[in-house]
Amino acid sequence: MDSELAVLAASGATTLVSLMVTDSWTHARELVGRYLSRTSAAPDTFDDLQDTRIRLLAADATERERAAREISRRYGDHLRRLAEAGGGSDEALRALLTSLLRLSASATGTWRTVDNRISGGVQHGPVVQSGSVAGLTFHVDHVDRQ
Repeated sequence: MDSELAVLAASGATTLVSLMVTDSWTHARELVGRYLSRTSAAPDTFDDLQDTRIRLLAADATERERAAREISRRYGDHLRRLAEAGGGSDEALRALLTSLLRLSASATGTWRTVDNRISGGVQHGPVVQSGSVAGLTFHVDHVDRQ
């Protein structure tokens, strides 16, 4: 197997692991699952991918990095073996990686840091914090109180 396919397989696995902790996971799982299923992988491919994600998310912060490396290595080896066996063509592996990288780029662009603070005294009522609000209408009952 040439080194380019090895790099593609490793990159695809690393990108897959990074997508496991994003909102793009479902789409990534479908892409990888279809690729693995097409190449005559085990019939429980989708379940295995989901179980792997659950294991990664359940790991604490110190364990998550080790788990991510292990998962990336496992899927990298799996993709490499498929490519070596001829089950996954160069073009199909490249297409999978391209799709995963697009997903990763779109997932990266959606992360925002939010820091909400309330200052200036006691608030006697609900406080609404939001990034942007459009088309908001407040309906207030005007009752004459004496």
